[in-house]
Amino acid sequence: MQSDNLISLKDDMVAFIAGHGMRRMNGYISEDVPTVLFEEENPDGWKDFVELAKASGAPFLTMSEVVLEKADIAVLIERIRDQVYPDDEAPEIEDAERLVRHVGKIGYLQLGFAHQGVMFLFEVATDWYDSFQDLLETVADLDGIVVDDRENDEGR
Repeated sequence: MQSDNLISLKDDMVAFIAGHGMRRMNGYISEDVPTVLFEEENPDGWKDFVELAKASGAPFLTMSEVVLEKADIAVLIERIRDQVYPDDEAPEIEDAERLVRHVGKIGYLQLGFAHQGVMFLFEVATDWYDSFQDLLETVADLDGIVVDDRENDEGR
């Protein structure tokens, strides 16, 4: 349903927000603050979100985007190679290498507004961005695994 680059959607959001007389602030809302995620099946549901922000009296919305950089992929591939060594043909490496065609594209957008101490969020992501995040989580999970292959010295 979504394209592989959210730049047009971002431009539409910027124009729609301005058209409602609201301002934007560049900022990402992390999971560290109380949040409510806006769920909408309609592809234009973000418009309802902006209208909800205006109706709640929010003077501005936060907006954050993620653009895939070549360096992001290089670091990911290096971390995967460290995890799967000596298997240089692991499927995770191929998955990461396929992401190169998305360099320079916006893969994630977040809108947010505060109301009564809670951040309300609207998020949208491309399929490739979700795959990128899954690979990052896989690598992070593998980083947490400690393999102790030392022989047990007890009983010798």
